[in-house]
Amino acid sequence: MKTYILISVVLWASFSCGGPGGEQHSVSQPSAPDTVATAETVTRLVSFDSKQIRNVGIEVGNPVLKNISGKLTLQGKIDVPPQSTISLSFPLGGYLKSTKMLPGMRVRKGQVLAELEDMQFIQLQQDYLTARAKFELAENEYARQKDLNQSKAASDKVYQQAKAEMETERILMNALARKLEVIGIAPQKLNPDNISKTVPILSPINGFVSRVNVNVGKYTSPTDMLFELVDPKDIHLALSVFEKDLNALSVGQQVTAYANADPSKKFNAEIILIGKSLTDDRMAEVHCHFDQYSAALVPGMFMNGEVSVERKKALTVPEDAVVRWENKSFVFVERGSGNFEMVEIEPGTVRDGFQQINGAGLDTGSKVVIRNAYSLLMKMKNTDDEG
Repeated sequence: MKTYILISVVLWASFSCGGPGGEQHSVSQPSAPDTVATAETVTRLVSFDSKQIRNVGIEVGNPVLKNISGKLTLQGKIDVPPQSTISLSFPLGGYLKSTKMLPGMRVRKGQVLAELEDMQFIQLQQDYLTARAKFELAENEYARQKDLNQSKAASDKVYQQAKAEMETERILMNALARKLEVIGIAPQKLNPDNISKTVPILSPINGFVSRVNVNVGKYTSPTDMLFELVDPKDIHLALSVFEKDLNALSVGQQVTAYANADPSKKFNAEIILIGKSLTDDRMAEVHCHFDQYSAALVPGMFMNGEVSVERKKALTVPEDAVVRWENKSFVFVERGSGNFEMVEIEPGTVRDGFQQINGAGLDTGSKVVIRNAYSLLMKMKNTDDEG
């Protein structure tokens, strides 16, 4: 505020010294009275004479190309890749007998999530035990017929029939064994004394429950999704980046992530994938993997990510050359002796007192006000107010 007051005093003094005829200010107007010009299309010019330029301390220079490095701040959210989200269903229908699962609960691999009960579970175990007993009988009969055939006491036809019967029973027994394994029953441990009417639903991963779609007593079919589990080891950060910043990012770069609720708590991550498609907003998605999982990282949580970037050569000016007005950034370009045009620019990163800029018609040959640019803005505004 003191700086602006001082500049205002200097301006007043310089304008007094310059006299009424020493300054010019022009704003281009539409060529026809019925033409409406927007703020974006109006060209703004301000003029100082040489004495005013010396008094105010305006200095003109050229933009320079510099290797600009700094921090790129991106926004995104915690995401879970498809391979880390598991939807659990059961291959056979049944009634849910019990479950203690709630969304958010942590589970271990092999932990019982729920128990289903149905008559077909009993029938499947019965069929397997029956098939196993018949196989054992057929196997013994085959061994007996083999011995008889070798001593020519039995015909080849009887021997071959015994072999075919044994193989048929083996196929049936093994098929039923695989069905039992699918529903979580170990066939090698099954015997007539431990037939169960319930089967467990086991967790296939270490993780946490994200969704529970069942309740006790409900009948579930094979197409129903009972539980949804998330493997936190593959939780990652999905950040959105503008097209113009894509070239500044690469796989392997380090990212410092934090939530708006607690910016002091930082999480380290690494860029593992940069999206190759752009949205309608000209943005791509960058996926980052956290160095270490934290329970504070919840899927769907909005996060910020800071990336240290080393850019290639970029057009830069001293920070004092850039002025802010109406939420936009501008520089003043010299258009002849003592005449300056305010040109809108897109600001970039700042480092070592230099601001990266990008604007139409600006290059290293442009003559830009690099010192006391705000004095030009203040004169222009004051003249507008007087008009």
